Amino acid sequence: MANHCVFRFLRRVWLSIITAALPLASTLVATCYCCADPEKGARLTACDTPGRTRPDAPPGPDACPGPAPSGSRPRIYLHIGEPKTGTSFLQRALWGNRDWLAAQGVTLPGYSHRDHNRASRDLREAPREASDPSDPWAGEWDVLTGQALRAPGVAVISDEILAACHPGQADRAVRSLLPADVHVILTVRDFATVLPAEWQERVKCRGTAPWAEWLDEVAGATPAGDRRKRSWFWAVHDTLAILGMWSQHIPPDHVHVITLPPGGPAGVLWARFASVLGIDPGPADLAGTHLNPSLGPAEAEFLRQVNQALPADVPDWFYTRDIKRILALDLLRARPAQAQLALPPGRAGWAREQSGILVEGLRDAKYHIVGDLGELVPQPDRLAEGYGGPTDQAAGHLVDAAVQATAALLHHMYLERAGSAGRPPQPPAGLRQLPSRWEWTLLNGAWTKRVLRRASHRPAVRWVRVLIWRVLMRPAAHQR
Repeated sequence: MANHCVFRFLRRVWLSIITAALPLASTLVATCYCCADPEKGARLTACDTPGRTRPDAPPGPDACPGPAPSGSRPRIYLHIGEPKTGTSFLQRALWGNRDWLAAQGVTLPGYSHRDHNRASRDLREAPREASDPSDPWAGEWDVLTGQALRAPGVAVISDEILAACHPGQADRAVRSLLPADVHVILTVRDFATVLPAEWQERVKCRGTAPWAEWLDEVAGATPAGDRRKRSWFWAVHDTLAILGMWSQHIPPDHVHVITLPPGGPAGVLWARFASVLGIDPGPADLAGTHLNPSLGPAEAEFLRQVNQALPADVPDWFYTRDIKRILALDLLRARPAQAQLALPPGRAGWAREQSGILVEGLRDAKYHIVGDLGELVPQPDRLAEGYGGPTDQAAGHLVDAAVQATAALLHHMYLERAGSAGRPPQPPAGLRQLPSRWEWTLLNGAWTKRVLRRASHRPAVRWVRVLIWRVLMRPAAHQR
């Protein structure tokens, strides 16, 4: 009880300090970063205008704080995608082994993968619904890159939707890290596998287009010069265009293309990824990691029909947080394995043609290929002759999926109303744990985090957040 009262008191004091100090801190930091100009007087640096760089300034991060201290030039890996190529598995492997990686000299900036996702949204200028209860993500890219630039050795930023950046956004991302030794990692897989997986992902993100119709739209956009604007699939899977954008300011051998072996063990993908980072993959604990299973055709078709019937006033953030997580991620993919969705026979030749173009383009480029380009050629079993599409599923299969989904949603409603009643009590903190717990609560508790995130459009606040991360995570202390 006493500890709880202390926490409440310290929280009020800390929030009062933060709220009162933000305007003053912004002014002081801006003043400190002024550049003297004998003819024109004082001129502020790019720290005061997020996303802009002075023409006469060397490449550097867009916002405070500046590059890493002299003598320490970190190596930063940007893992930019592509989606549906084992990226979630790799992210679970990274975050599940964070302490071990730190001991090997590899730092993950931020506190969780959500911080990388929020930074990606900021970089891509993703719109935020007014009703979204999550904190705004303005300024998150500068915060994450500020942390990465202060890594004592190697830092990894990973978010698969970075592949969707347009050229200006990719340019900003790389230039913001150029004080470091920047590398780009892209994971790729064969067309016949990634196409069904991407359609299922669209369905899990509220898509309503039937499989055949969606596939026709993707194929129809193939020859278009602006296909990345016309089709989300090409926005994140036009591999050669994506690599061209992200390699403008770095040597070709700093671009690493990792192929995903069809049906191969997940450990192979991790070994290839670790080899790029220059670490031994063996000691990593992969027990809780796995490649995401696909939805069966019946489950995907059921969810698509739910999306069609869903009222338009249901916001996307609610769909992502509740419907996608409960139905698409937790329930439907946990059901017994169903037959995997394959390309219809009429699209087999087109898929082989696109794979051939990709393989030849990668073979002619000077990028670092990790794996085997032959793995990008569609396998015969992904071009099944006995084809059955999602709309061909028996009604009984759809009813079964609907029953299981209804039960899962009702169970979720019960847990929401029960709140924390069913959660096991947390053990009290020991005397040695109390200081670190107080430190974490004061510097990165929910209230502090909310205040700082909502003020991160200010360079001074972004600088403070980088400083807090260094205090809490102590990246240098983990290095051998």
